[in-house]
Amino acid sequence: MPRIPFLVAFGFAQFALFVALLGPVLVSMGIKLISLVGEDDAPQATGLVLGVGAIAAMIANPVFGHISDRTTGPLGRRRPWIILGSVGLAVALLAIALANSVVMLVIGWFVAQILANAAFAAYLATIADQIPPHRHASISGFVNVTQNLGILASTYIASFFESNLLALFMVPATIGVVGMTAYAIVLPDKPLTVKPPRQSAFGFLKLFWVNPRKHPDFVLVLLSRLLLFLGMYLFVTFRLFWMQDRVGLDLSSATSAVATGVLIYTIALLATSQIAGYIADRLNRRKAPVFISTMIFAIGTMFLIGVDTVAGFYIVEAVLGVAYGIYFASDFALVLAVLPDPNNVAKDLGVFNMANAIPQSLAPLIGAVLLEVGGGGQNYTVLLGVATVMVFLGALAIIPIKSVR
Repeated sequence: MPRIPFLVAFGFAQFALFVALLGPVLVSMGIKLISLVGEDDAPQATGLVLGVGAIAAMIANPVFGHISDRTTGPLGRRRPWIILGSVGLAVALLAIALANSVVMLVIGWFVAQILANAAFAAYLATIADQIPPHRHASISGFVNVTQNLGILASTYIASFFESNLLALFMVPATIGVVGMTAYAIVLPDKPLTVKPPRQSAFGFLKLFWVNPRKHPDFVLVLLSRLLLFLGMYLFVTFRLFWMQDRVGLDLSSATSAVATGVLIYTIALLATSQIAGYIADRLNRRKAPVFISTMIFAIGTMFLIGVDTVAGFYIVEAVLGVAYGIYFASDFALVLAVLPDPNNVAKDLGVFNMANAIPQSLAPLIGAVLLEVGGGGQNYTVLLGVATVMVFLGALAIIPIKSVR
């Protein structure tokens, strides 16, 4: 394993990037759109902005992952994209903070997702570059903890700067630049000494096709992640509005309740993630923890259908936190075990991370439609019912995997 200073910088970079990137997804964009279009139209407008932006993430992650794999120069393969992507994200968030129309928000968030995923694809590849395979579950748990601490921090920053839209976006952006740049400085990123051969446009596009017959386990893991994240984002995208509609809170109280819920979720996650990762490494098991945790997540999502109190929301957040902690302690190790091409790690991880980006694109758009079912107000029962089914199917997709225990 790398030394402690490297791991500290590695963890802080993940924390910082998710403060900058997930704050808008969870709370900030909703607050911005309420200020522009009002509370009645904000859920659908949020679905549009986040959905279009996530299309950019879906494309940018594998593309920049592949570019990172082939980057030559004295700064290394990963370092240039980590720095340029995080700085570019901050500039895009400034444009979002100053935007005065939904169209400008769509454009700003689209650009922000491209730049953030340029940094994230290179960052994520450093796990395979720097961490030995027998410690992948442990580092997966560590990544999960720092990622969710970033999500927690982003919700509290949003609640603190709710009335200051410039600070709402720029404080997280500054944290993101500092964290990612610090990691890029300490990263032992060796330059690529052999220049990769030229590629045709067709050859470039072909790289992003994964044959299900040759790599069935990779496709199954990708499908499972896609379904879980689709179910999760169907709720997370509209959680602030759900607190106002179903629980009956005003904007300030809803923002505060979401932040507290994420705190409870993170505490539950911290209590399980490192322990689950250690056990998974000791037993050399990947499938069972991922299957069990995804099933727990499905059950927790189903419980949300009957929740109409803040206390009930907090209980479900605790259940989901336990599930997520177990899940990410083993899921990334499972991913690394089934990657198709060891010579193009960043590219393959970029393809896999489309399972993160596609749900972020589809969930806001699908959710906006589901909320209109019945025409009698926002239909969160249908939304959460569909989310539960998605997560349950994600658990079932793990069962047929054969190459990993």
